[in-house]
This record gives sequence, C-alpha cells and structure tokens, in this order.
Amino acid sequence: MKFIEMTGKTLAQIINSEDFGAPNLDEAGVTDDTIVRINEHGDIEVRRERSWDVIGGLLGEYTDQVKQRSGFDWV
Repeated sequence: MKFIEMTGKTLAQIINSEDFGAPNLDEAGVTDDTIVRINEHGDIEVRRERSWDVIGGLLGEYTDQVKQRSGFDWV
C-alpha cells in the first residue's frame, strides 16, 4: 500500500483547512512533531514506538490537499 508521511503539524493544517471528518488529534496523542502517514484510502496512522496505529480517516476529496500540503506523492 502507498502512503504519504508527514508531521502532526501538517496533518492538523490539512484537517483544519477542510472538513474531512478526521479524528481529534489531541485525543489520539498527535503533536506537531508526531510522525503520521495517510494511505490512498484516507486511513490515518500514527507512528508509535513499535508499530503504526490507525486513528481514523479522511473523507471526501482529500488526495490533492494531502499531496499539496505535504509536498510528497504516494510511495
């Protein structure tokens, strides 16, 4: 599966710029420096010490916004 990685700060900008129905980042333990990734299906995963945890997902037309805000493409 392909992902785009970014920081929690970038993810917060994406979520705040559009209504994606995304999770509460504070409750999920996401800070500005947290490493997160989004897959092509919109699932948001947070890097923990030994694993990735799915914390929710993006709905709607998020792909262009994710690519533009992160500066990355799906890999």
